[in-house]
Amino acid sequence: MPKFTFKGPYRNQISFPLGGIGTGCLGLSGTGRFIDWEIFNRPAKGSLNGFSHFAVKAEDENTVLDARVMHGDLPPPYTGNVLPGAKFHGYGFGPERYLLSGVPHFKDCTFTGTYPFARVDFIDPTFPGQVTLHAFNPFIPLNDRDSSIPAAFFEAEIANTQDRALDYTVCLSVANPYTEGGKRNHFYTDGDISAVSLSPIGLDRDDPRYGDMTFGVLGEGDVSWQEYWYRGAWFDNIGVFWRDFIKFGRLKNRTYPPEALAGKVNEDVASLAVRVRIKAGESRRIRFILSWNQPNNYNDWNDHMGTRKPDGSFITWKNYYATLFRDSADSAAYGLRGWDRLEAESRTFCDALFGSNLPEAALDAVTANISLLKSPTVWRLEDGTFYGWEGVMTDQGSCEGSCTHVWNYAYALPFLFPALERSMREADYKYNLRDDGGMSFRIQLPLGSGRSSFRACVDGQMGGIIKTYREWKILGDTEWLRRLWPAVKKNLEFVWSEKNRDRWDADKSGVIRGRQHHTLDMELFGANSWLQGFYLGALKAAAEMAEVLGDKDAVVYRELFVKGKTWSDKNLFNGEYYIQQLDLRDRSVIESFEDHDTLLGGSALEAYWNDEAGEIKYQIIEGCEIDQVIAQWHANLCGLGEIFDNGQVKKALKSIYRYNYKPSLRRHFNPCRIYGLNDESGTVICEWPPDKYKPVIPLPYAEECMHGYEYQAAIHLIQEGMEKEGLDIVKGIRDRYNGENRNPWNEIECGSNYARSMAAYALLLAYSGFSFDMTKGEIGFAPIRDGRYFWSLDKAWGIFEQREKTYTLRVLYGEQWLRQIRLPLAGSLTRAQIDDEQVLFGLERNCVMFEKPVSVKKGQCLVIS
Repeated sequence: MPKFTFKGPYRNQISFPLGGIGTGCLGLSGTGRFIDWEIFNRPAKGSLNGFSHFAVKAEDENTVLDARVMHGDLPPPYTGNVLPGAKFHGYGFGPERYLLSGVPHFKDCTFTGTYPFARVDFIDPTFPGQVTLHAFNPFIPLNDRDSSIPAAFFEAEIANTQDRALDYTVCLSVANPYTEGGKRNHFYTDGDISAVSLSPIGLDRDDPRYGDMTFGVLGEGDVSWQEYWYRGAWFDNIGVFWRDFIKFGRLKNRTYPPEALAGKVNEDVASLAVRVRIKAGESRRIRFILSWNQPNNYNDWNDHMGTRKPDGSFITWKNYYATLFRDSADSAAYGLRGWDRLEAESRTFCDALFGSNLPEAALDAVTANISLLKSPTVWRLEDGTFYGWEGVMTDQGSCEGSCTHVWNYAYALPFLFPALERSMREADYKYNLRDDGGMSFRIQLPLGSGRSSFRACVDGQMGGIIKTYREWKILGDTEWLRRLWPAVKKNLEFVWSEKNRDRWDADKSGVIRGRQHHTLDMELFGANSWLQGFYLGALKAAAEMAEVLGDKDAVVYRELFVKGKTWSDKNLFNGEYYIQQLDLRDRSVIESFEDHDTLLGGSALEAYWNDEAGEIKYQIIEGCEIDQVIAQWHANLCGLGEIFDNGQVKKALKSIYRYNYKPSLRRHFNPCRIYGLNDESGTVICEWPPDKYKPVIPLPYAEECMHGYEYQAAIHLIQEGMEKEGLDIVKGIRDRYNGENRNPWNEIECGSNYARSMAAYALLLAYSGFSFDMTKGEIGFAPIRDGRYFWSLDKAWGIFEQREKTYTLRVLYGEQWLRQIRLPLAGSLTRAQIDDEQVLFGLERNCVMFEKPVSVKKGQCLVIS
């Protein structure tokens, strides 16, 4: 699979995340180095941990033939990094010593990444063997517990290419990262496990700074260890270790008495080595696990009331993984002893996903961006609740609070781990809903410590109602919906409530015209299809939910939807695309909302009136905006049906491709953040055709290429039959992440690992034509073309295959109950069976209706022909 194998300079930017959901992660570089140690409850881009590395040596009888660290060449530059305040290292001092570029290593390597699996093949004809490092962390859809193990799993594979048996030693060395008090490195055995634990001395286990780390092996060959590398000055430690390692035979232990561990040494490294004999022409894999435990989290970024105790110390909560495992030794043992199952189930998922019949660029986008669920963007709170930043900065989160409008775009979680997505809905309606029905769009931590006082957000709030509808249809449990319904209803009716100071739809016309905060951080005024569409989608979803729950207001919601849709299609479409209705020069629009609650501070007039130009700032007016029909995209994916006129939607999408998509960004003016440049292609947030007026100060970020927006527009194009255009956009994004210019597993927006890029998962839904309504026991497929496609819902996942007029649904995990299945050409189908047992059914349009509900268990196939 050449798309997923990286060589030469295309390895330079790789940092492949290894960790669990909500555990932080360790980065595996394209040359086999450990980088980005983001396991201490905070991001840490560019961080290193001492001299942590794998090394290998080959021995013949009493002679060491060769010894290397398992790295390829360090990519340039070689002057050193700019590190403010650094003394005697950094820029002008060459690469950091911790990167071990001055230690013998392999001449070349190739990196292959098929998330969640990575491998580095080390290449050097002078080494007597072929060396490969395999790495993963369990990723098992629906099994969020095993997908939340705080560990990196490694296998060193050695193939003996010589004509005689040789002894090979693989050694993992890890630095003790804890700087408070002293450091304790301790080798131990636990049955068939040999391991080294790393911990601080003198810290209470409830201290926010407390943590521990364990690395170990299970039942491997001849194990040796060093609890401590030699302590000295200058370059003594690595010098003595390498001298020890390249000697013939086992490592000899070194330890220091407790009184010598008094925190003066920053680089206390321990090593664990496994020595095995491999016959000529044979190979052997040696498994290592590296697990961590940083149990106590706290809020130090938003010091509001409720984050501290009376004595001024931080209120802490446990990370979810710390409720599953008592320490890193516990999680290491769980991972080692369960390795075969964890790897097999993860591999089954990986093979099913990568076996999906998607174009290469689309498959790349889907698979790369699910890695975000294992990045430091994601936390799990003590009760397992899923919490997400928007992204991460170098050493802190970027934009707190599971931001409702950003996470609107993220379609991976609700299908791969639907229980975690539901926890976000439950947390929003419990902690973010205000008494007046408005919703804070950033949840505050610790949970229950208060709400954000900033204004409600249209796309976030209305999107939450659509997502509640989606979660209900994925789960199929109306009792779950019933429990949330009073909050959902209150949330919707805030739109026309007298308490809504932004007067979204004050006259209850079905059209939002008031002051509308949104994901581009400012406010629109006047009617526009982008935010109006979210309102229409929420009304339509609420009407269906209310009908099922016996709420008489379903009629009201339905009537408002019809009124709003009719008006929008008639008044907001200019013949090419949807626009915003507003007189830019009407200062009174802003004056009618005069308050001092703006994102930039100051009054509304100060924030929005451009006195020099005599017009309102940050608006769209006649621009072609990339999200103008996003509500229809959501509706297509969630099964809501038509939000806007389909003919007009297609024209609008064609206009987005015509105006916003730039085959080359070289001549594109962008004063904002740069996510695409030079001859790269990209699709911008808003463009004004030559004959349309562009405001002097337009919509924020208008000239940027933001990937989540690009993906939704691309997927919508594909949904509406414009595959070539949609793929142009997708390919443009992924070409910007080719490993040389940016990290393929880190799409950026407002920081790294940005949540909005998980919109890419919907490419899989679009290509497979996947539909679902588990309240009816129904799933469906209408693929763009014959082939195999991965699918996942709340109770099971597997693959669907369409070949001519034969349809196969295979369950690979869980058990799927079905009452009906929608298929193309269903009216011509005559036979259904589960394995060898025939299933009786009837036909209704494109739906196969089973006479009795059927169960498809793990390993079984439902075949309809």
